[in-house]
Amino acid sequence: MGEYVYENVFRISHLTVQREGGDINCFVRQMGDKAKEELELFFEEFDHDYEKYNYLGEWHSHPSFPLIPSKKDQSTMWEIVNDPEVGALFVVLLIVKLNNENLKGGVNAFVPGFPIFQGKLVEEK
Repeated sequence: MGEYVYENVFRISHLTVQREGGDINCFVRQMGDKAKEELELFFEEFDHDYEKYNYLGEWHSHPSFPLIPSKKDQSTMWEIVNDPEVGALFVVLLIVKLNNENLKGGVNAFVPGFPIFQGKLVEEK
């Protein structure tokens, strides 16, 4: 979840951790009660200002694989962005890995009607 900063720039401000589902080779999104509760708390924190603060997408790690979405990752993200209950205009998939004690990340945006867009992840200091 995060903040719209300006055109095409978003700041990740909140992450949730899904402790069940999937395995080392496969991410399986589960939108259970805890995830919905955390999303609602986020919206309440920012007075439901959905234009500035909203759900951005999903994240997971690829400890042994490149920082690019697998076919399953892509399928899952297309399902999310095309789900009318989610209501997103786009979703982002952040993939991270720990490499020699440094956190590396790759980000891809999924927009209906467009190819997958590889974004740029910038660490704020």
